Amino acid sequence: MTAYLGVDIGGTASRWVLLDADGAVIARGSAAGATGHVFNPAERERLLATLSTIAEAARNFSPTAACLGITGLGDSVHDVVRDMVAALLGIAPSAIQLGNDMELAFRATFAPGTGHLISAGTGSIGLHLTTDGQLIRVGGRGLLIDDAGSGTWIALNALDQLYRRIDETGGPADAALLAAELYADIGGEGWEQTRSFVYGGDRGRIGALAQAVARAASQGDPVANDILARAAIELARLASALIARAGPLPVAFIGGIITLHPGIKPALKAALPQAVMSFPQIDAAAHAAQWARDIHGDAVTGIVHASLPDPKA
Repeated sequence: MTAYLGVDIGGTASRWVLLDADGAVIARGSAAGATGHVFNPAERERLLATLSTIAEAARNFSPTAACLGITGLGDSVHDVVRDMVAALLGIAPSAIQLGNDMELAFRATFAPGTGHLISAGTGSIGLHLTTDGQLIRVGGRGLLIDDAGSGTWIALNALDQLYRRIDETGGPADAALLAAELYADIGGEGWEQTRSFVYGGDRGRIGALAQAVARAASQGDPVANDILARAAIELARLASALIARAGPLPVAFIGGIITLHPGIKPALKAALPQAVMSFPQIDAAAHAAQWARDIHGDAVTGIVHASLPDPKA
């Protein structure tokens, strides 16, 4: 059987899809999150583990080509990652297409030059792809610099606000509900537990604490609600930056933060009253598999579809 593999690797979770020669889905699944930061030994091991999980699941289908969108993947490490994929999946390096997960998501949402995409999950970033293939990106600089409005930003703001209150009053004060939800996910109320959770984990683990903030907000915690409102304003800022630079085009918001709490979407609409806005549910992994089929399957299908260029070309 001829099969084409598409993979969407994010910081928190990864998804994969296999298509047959006719473009029908024959299998799909998920794996742990990872990044393309293979210059970091720990991140290299995370990516290797994720790719190994996918390779094991896909082995029975013997994919002949693959396309992977990987968060944080830079041009300088394409050869390293391509070799990893080739070795694990038994696919010829020339049949492996690599790209950033955000460009993949954009092309699964808009044709080049027709919209702006804001993604808010573990991290946050805005992207516009011009008709001639130039990328305009805003944000997306990682939790140590910004990633405003993202899961990690929400979580770290919540911890900051909580511990400021503890410093000033000896307790959580008006953030008592937020404290209870955060401590439940962290696994304890002491600073030792918080320190171990934050500094001993990765950005995906930290970003998952945004769910605790959302739970507290749903219970009426004022600090949690304020953080989520500010997160929406930060995501709207990314859209405003793209509109200013590339024109008043439709804006699509994707990612787990958009559905984290019922107040997020109304807050985005209030912050961008003139924007044409949507909240699509995209299947980036399926789009990646179609990309692989487009590039490498035309000899079988006799069809060539619009597709991403090979980053190695």
